Amino acid sequence: MLEQLQTQLADPQRVMAFLVSLGVVLGAWLMVRLALLALEKAGNFVRTARVLRLLWGILAAYLAFIVAVYSLRLDLLELFYSQGEALSAWFSASIGRSLATVALAYLALLGVEVLVGRIVYGSEFNRRSVRTRTLKSILRSSLRGVVFILAGIQILQALGVEATTLVAGVSIIGVAVSFGAQSLIRDFLNGFIILLEDQYGVGDVITVNGNPGLSGGVERITLRLTQIRALDGSVHIVPNGQITSVSVSSKGWSRLVGDVLVSNDADIDKALETLKNVAESLYADPQWKDIFLEEPKLEGIVGLDPTGVKLRAMFKVQPKEQWALGREYNLRVKREFRSAGILLAGESVKLVTLEPEGTDSGV
Repeated sequence: MLEQLQTQLADPQRVMAFLVSLGVVLGAWLMVRLALLALEKAGNFVRTARVLRLLWGILAAYLAFIVAVYSLRLDLLELFYSQGEALSAWFSASIGRSLATVALAYLALLGVEVLVGRIVYGSEFNRRSVRTRTLKSILRSSLRGVVFILAGIQILQALGVEATTLVAGVSIIGVAVSFGAQSLIRDFLNGFIILLEDQYGVGDVITVNGNPGLSGGVERITLRLTQIRALDGSVHIVPNGQITSVSVSSKGWSRLVGDVLVSNDADIDKALETLKNVAESLYADPQWKDIFLEEPKLEGIVGLDPTGVKLRAMFKVQPKEQWALGREYNLRVKREFRSAGILLAGESVKLVTLEPEGTDSGV
């Protein structure tokens, strides 16, 4: 039997049939095992699910063995060979072929996840990590689509639908809906251009078409659509063909424009000096220094109106760091201005009158 096994393993066709057969059994084992694990997590069938999982593992191993015996034509093991032949004959029927296709498709989807999972990116936010995340998203959706299409064609063929008839029917339907599919084609073309030019990617913060309601972090990109997660948790799904302009807040570098509106009665020189101290203290703080790309700039007075005097400091920082820095900046400005006695616009001095001791204020 060893000589027979060596002879069969030297035949590439037999080896391919052996691998495909094992793939079918492995895919079926994984699918059923996943279903049993879900049943076990339900809580009410823990013991039953564990027993079934053990029995299914033993059965799957036996099925893999007899299929391997038959696919490698080891007819010296007559009992196992005949059982493998019967199982292969069942898989050749329409229902069996359909189930085998589903098992192989499931195994292929797991392979896609493993393949895409091997594409890693750094923890730091930069254009390389953005491109890598976008590539993972595109590869995952594209490869899944290929697997589903091929599996669907195989299942239809197993059910008796010829591939030539299927292609002819698809072409007729394609002609019928070609005018209605123009928007879909535009989505794909625009998505391809977005990826080619690296206009934005997964992890970027964008605003679509100048609409504040369509702003947030990009969670997913495909050739057809862009998925955006807003600050309140809402998910905006925008077809790429409807995107005419995009404002990216996280590409290359970001800037915090720190405007402060002080009262018209405030000491402006003192306010400017205090604002400069706040900016310099932020830049010198070890907790924040690493996010700065250059020293802060004090722009001075940038606006006058009846409500107050607008002062401005500007900070060039790493992408997506302007919001965290802005919160710290506002906190320090509020504290320092109050400590220095500088009134912000809308604030007023509260006069408190103290009554002499022993005065009876009652009626």
